[in-house]
Amino acid sequence: MNRIKEVLAYKGIKQKWLAEKLGKSYNMINCYAQNRRQPSLEDLYRIAEILDVKAQELLAEK
Repeated sequence: MNRIKEVLAYKGIKQKWLAEKLGKSYNMINCYAQNRRQPSLEDLYRIAEILDVKAQELLAEK
């Protein structure tokens, strides 16, 4: 499980913007945000860097 959607909302960032920065489709980012798919570790760290947070902040405890 991830907290990408929560972090995006907190920072006021749209999924479309993140998709453009990450070089992924909006649909893929939406899948990540809805927890239908999980990003690879590489993508998780890239997302964290783009959002200026630690990768651990994007992960949710079960």
